[in-house]
Amino acid sequence: MVSLNSPEKTKILTISTIAFTVCFAVWTIFSIIGIQIKQNLGLNDSQFGLLVAMPILTGSLSRIFLGIWTDQFGGRIVYFCLMITTSIAVWLLSTVSTYEMYLLAALGVGLAGGSFAVGIAYVSRCYESEKQGTVLGIFGMGNVGAAVTNFGAPFLLIAYGWENVARIYAVVLFVMAIIFWFTTEEDPVTKARKARGEKVKPALMQLEPLKHLRVWRFATYYFFVFGGYVALALWLPRYYMGVYDLEIQTAGMLAAAYALPGSVFRALGGYMSDKIGARKVMYITFIAALVCLFLLSYPATDYRVHGIEGPIEFTIAIGLVPFVLLTILLGFSMSLGKAAVYKHIPVYYPDHVGSVGGLVGLIGGLGGFILPICFGLMNDLIGVWSSCFMLLFAIVAISLTWMHIAILISDKRLYPDLHGPQPLPEMLEEE
Repeated sequence: MVSLNSPEKTKILTISTIAFTVCFAVWTIFSIIGIQIKQNLGLNDSQFGLLVAMPILTGSLSRIFLGIWTDQFGGRIVYFCLMITTSIAVWLLSTVSTYEMYLLAALGVGLAGGSFAVGIAYVSRCYESEKQGTVLGIFGMGNVGAAVTNFGAPFLLIAYGWENVARIYAVVLFVMAIIFWFTTEEDPVTKARKARGEKVKPALMQLEPLKHLRVWRFATYYFFVFGGYVALALWLPRYYMGVYDLEIQTAGMLAAAYALPGSVFRALGGYMSDKIGARKVMYITFIAALVCLFLLSYPATDYRVHGIEGPIEFTIAIGLVPFVLLTILLGFSMSLGKAAVYKHIPVYYPDHVGSVGGLVGLIGGLGGFILPICFGLMNDLIGVWSSCFMLLFAIVAISLTWMHIAILISDKRLYPDLHGPQPLPEMLEEE
């Protein structure tokens, strides 16, 4: 097999991660410009939720075929073409004016989200299996693009208007595509296949691993750790403005405080998955998330107690500072889980990282599409701001229960003489 030396590997990982950061920033652009569009068009929360979720839909659905194309043709060419195409769509976004056209344009912008399926397959093929958890965790730090948008886009919007924000993002993405093309090279697997003159495998063969139940189980975990992360990154600016009456710049910065640890600690999650096993990391993720979401779910409530000397009235509500701290902790736990889920894929399916990773990413991305819509509908129907966290709490509780049951069944089958969950399930063969 054609191999790469360490400097070449490091350069590919670095440039790919930066490119993914730019793509992710573009993918979540509606979290900020969508607020201005909402005000301009007089949209309700349900319409706003659909608007910010539309790019997530395209980014999710595109991951499966982008992953297949990456397995077939190599990540470098697919990554480059994806960024060029998306940059054109982002520029065209600034030219539309009706709600229906915004929804259509948002679908094109969403192609940026498919970059993850391409990047993990491209980067993972450049490293040995024992390093892939850490490497994919580092690459996944590109999720910080959501924090970049939440932090920087509000200031660009105030200074130049939302249309110019879209144009600036389009130009940056186009330039990143050119830099990527001239500073990277083919991964070793693609190089070796071309050197042998092998034909690419048909798409149906690339989809073969998707018949395994464990692939879909991993995908459901990713629905929360990634889909929930994206949904909150999109929703929190609106939440801060509605609940705490903050300006868009402050709301964006506080939302970035959530998105930042949800990205930068993904490398730590990959490292922990390499060292102690993805199973333990997933337990840490789900348990910590349950605690945070339970507290965040409690709505501000006024109480009236009949005391000895008369009524006693008091209010229970989460102040701004505790709320921000809880969201930061929630984002941190999600970052660990995102890395842990993807640790499994190159171990189980080294020849199908693109297609399997694409499916897992698709399901996770669908979480980012479905959840903002649900948040908006719950606001309009229930009328309680914290209902979004109630929904996430239920999803995590179900996921943790399913994971634990699956682990107990697996361990009982593989280790009939041992008691309790065993470490490193990602290294074991499951049915």
